[in-house]
Amino acid sequence: MTALSILFRVAPAALLAAGVVACSPQKAAEAPASSGASGDVITELTAADIPEGARAAVLAAVPGMTIKEAQRKARENRVYFDIEGNRPDGSEVELDVLEKDGKFEVVEIQRDIAWADAPASVKAVAEASGKSIAPVRVIESAQPDGTIIYELFAEGKPAKPSLEVRLKDGKADVLTEEWPH
Repeated sequence: MTALSILFRVAPAALLAAGVVACSPQKAAEAPASSGASGDVITELTAADIPEGARAAVLAAVPGMTIKEAQRKARENRVYFDIEGNRPDGSEVELDVLEKDGKFEVVEIQRDIAWADAPASVKAVAEASGKSIAPVRVIESAQPDGTIIYELFAEGKPAKPSLEVRLKDGKADVLTEEWPH
């Protein structure tokens, strides 16, 4: 048997098997998950894979939001859905939705801001903290109780904030422990 005749006998079966595998549906929940820098188990989701309860919570918090991407994160016995998109005015927004006992709650609404746009009291306590940080990224995270957390990221350290400042009832203070969400 020549190599060419073997190819004609084996190739159709191999192509059929490859086509079956390639065309098999795979839900995002079954897709391989990765571990984030913090040890989170992260699964990328399509908009269709977002649980309806999480979608409803997001749209109640930011009516008219266009969802662009989402992730499911398992962290320290908690499950979050990070849902990113745009507000109706086009500005970017990310919501962290906590799933607990089959219920979904928005626990943070985040946006990037310029350090120059942070409140003066936040900048003052950050500067007085003794940590010399010139933040290259600032995330403003609004909490359901009205608290706002400012996450300050230093150059070359994109995984975790180098400093977090809480603004609650007009008073700013530097957090000594990482904010849980």
